[in-house]
Amino acid sequence: MDSTTEKAAIERNHRSWIAALAPYRKPSALRSTAEIAATALPFVSLWVLLAFAVLNGHWWALFLTVPAAGFLVRLFVLQHDCGHGALFARRGVNDWTGRVIGVFTLTPYDYWRRTHAVHHATTGNLDKRGIGDVDTLTVREYRALSAAGRLRYRLYRHPAIMFGLGPAWLFICQYRLPLGLMRSGLEPWTSTVVTTAGAAVAIALLMWLMGPLAFLTVQLPITLMAATAGVWLFYIQHQFEETHWSGARNWDFQNAALNGSSHYDLPLPLRWITGNIGIHHVHHLAAKVPFYRLPEVLRDYPELHETGRITLLQSLRCVRFVLWDERTNRLVSFRQARLSA
Repeated sequence: MDSTTEKAAIERNHRSWIAALAPYRKPSALRSTAEIAATALPFVSLWVLLAFAVLNGHWWALFLTVPAAGFLVRLFVLQHDCGHGALFARRGVNDWTGRVIGVFTLTPYDYWRRTHAVHHATTGNLDKRGIGDVDTLTVREYRALSAAGRLRYRLYRHPAIMFGLGPAWLFICQYRLPLGLMRSGLEPWTSTVVTTAGAAVAIALLMWLMGPLAFLTVQLPITLMAATAGVWLFYIQHQFEETHWSGARNWDFQNAALNGSSHYDLPLPLRWITGNIGIHHVHHLAAKVPFYRLPEVLRDYPELHETGRITLLQSLRCVRFVLWDERTNRLVSFRQARLSA
């Protein structure tokens, strides 16, 4: 098949998927509102229970931090769907819902929405890396670095940084400025400043009511745990051995969506608390499909079930894949890159 014919076939297939998934894009306002209630109310209830427990010296109740962090992750998934215009039919409802949730997740909605849109438009494109992605070097680029450059990249990709210090820095510090969009107009600045101010007012009020130490004892572990889980989910959605990267010349939206995004096949409780975000290849194919309709797509198109499928156990091995090998078209570890030299 010559290149022209191949491109035409890809385009036909692309259009067929868009047409096939179009019926799933329609949200239900009632269902979306119920999902918000089923997430926000348990989160607030758990937070209040934790606060009363800490104030009365019942430290054993700190185990509630784990489910509270889970519901905070789910709130972020709802905010994520708002950013894609998927949770409600009207953009204004999506935007204001996302902005309010952003105060809880410490994520400035309008700023994040723009960077995330860049991620969707460029995922898997080697020539357009840098915004909304986990930094990923090719083997050739890594070998061309100085010793100090290699050390910086190794530290950045180390699990203790990537899933320890990194999430805390991202949600507590980095999202306080519109990094990457600082010269992109007023909206990113307004988003970060207003979200930070809203969170600061809530934090100051709660500290005044219950004391700084008690507040931090409740909130800080929830924030850090949820941030780590969120970064892990984003990482595993694209950083797996047989993911897809290509140069802009050969990059294709559907190929990048289907083969550059994973199907993180989690146990049912984790699938619910993460808002089906593990069905990420379908999400990249049709970002306007509400999260609660993604399982319907897998049910109706079983061929998508095994595409990029990763189980919970398999995902634990993905942290060692850190460099893109253009020779074998897969992610490799530092050791594999060294041996291939």
